[in-house]
Amino acid sequence: MPGDYWNHNTAFHDELVADAAARGGRALDVGCGDGLLLQRLAGVCEEVVGVEADAATAQRARERLAGVRNADVHRLDVLGGDVVGALGCFETVTCVAVLHHLPLEAGLERPAGLVAPDGRLTVVGLAANASAWDWIVSGLSILPIRVAGRLHGETRDIGVPVARPRESLAEIRRAAARIVPGARVRRRFYYRYTLTWDRPGAGS
Repeated sequence: MPGDYWNHNTAFHDELVADAAARGGRALDVGCGDGLLLQRLAGVCEEVVGVEADAATAQRARERLAGVRNADVHRLDVLGGDVVGALGCFETVTCVAVLHHLPLEAGLERPAGLVAPDGRLTVVGLAANASAWDWIVSGLSILPIRVAGRLHGETRDIGVPVARPRESLAEIRRAAARIVPGARVRRRFYYRYTLTWDRPGAGS
């Protein structure tokens, strides 16, 4: 695909796309950036929608998705705007390197409300180092992550807004337990974590 690149976020794309393919249906990418994940999801889902708050970045996503008939991009703040379609209508909702840009609880609650029954929310996020263990894990990861970056030809700056994470992984776990009970939060490689939450089916 034209415009492909690799970084610590796109490292999770294959996993996200394979998971979405298992459900099909509609997918929403919250904070879709320049649209690379959305482009990949369009190949396995019936319809894909991206929302992006930054105007210039949303335009880049539209240009990337031009000609992709089942994809749509909206310049929209997911917390303040009406996401296309009713609440609870997306089989897959993804949120990659976005949650730390938002107020934590609202940033979890709003995307979770857009998940259809039997659908899934997956967050790939960044957490702040707070505990001694956080710092140890990050320190031990530096060398292998740098090696992986060189092997993959990492593109660090893709020209989208960035922010430093505020909440620790422990804080994120506690918020998830309140807002999306049953969510699975795992520390992952590339200084990331994943949060996965499945909305119960309509008959549950």
